[in-house]
Amino acid sequence: MHEDALRAMLSDDPNDERAFHALAEIVRRRAAESPHADDPLTAPVDDVAKQRAADLAVWSLAEELAGHPRGWRPLLELGRLSLSDDPEGAVRRLATAAERDPDGVALADGLQILRDAGMPTEALGLGIGHWRAREHTPEVGRQLVLAALDAGRVHEARQHLASLELHPGTEAMRAELAATVAAAEQATPT
Repeated sequence: MHEDALRAMLSDDPNDERAFHALAEIVRRRAAESPHADDPLTAPVDDVAKQRAADLAVWSLAEELAGHPRGWRPLLELGRLSLSDDPEGAVRRLATAAERDPDGVALADGLQILRDAGMPTEALGLGIGHWRAREHTPEVGRQLVLAALDAGRVHEARQHLASLELHPGTEAMRAELAATVAAAEQATPT
């Protein structure tokens, strides 16, 4: 899609995943392609510099869209991009995203981002502080169970698994997680 059309879509709904990722890819590609390729002072000299320029362009886009009062997807991206330089700020951004989304999709994604970054304890803190088991998508519960297991807290994982019983239709998810929790219990010395 054209950049202007994507921006219009995102001004209506800043959480449109497809539009956000498409526009992010456009600004990322534009930033990586140096407009001053013949100027060694301004041109990215290697892949790391190109990646940094692309990340900064996406950061600017996400920051622009995060100003929308309902915008949580841009905050997820800001959180992801700031994990290595500012982990506390990243968690704050993910928490704000979770607060803006009544369905819990942002919370589930935020937990996944923290787990992928090797921060299961922070994921647990975020999840426990924001999860509304009856209102949020069951994916939040799944991410909490997995974060507890990642943190070596098998008993806590079992408690989060029990909370998923509040969601009808999650039998398959609960069975899969129960097997994972049981395997972790077997592997954990008493």
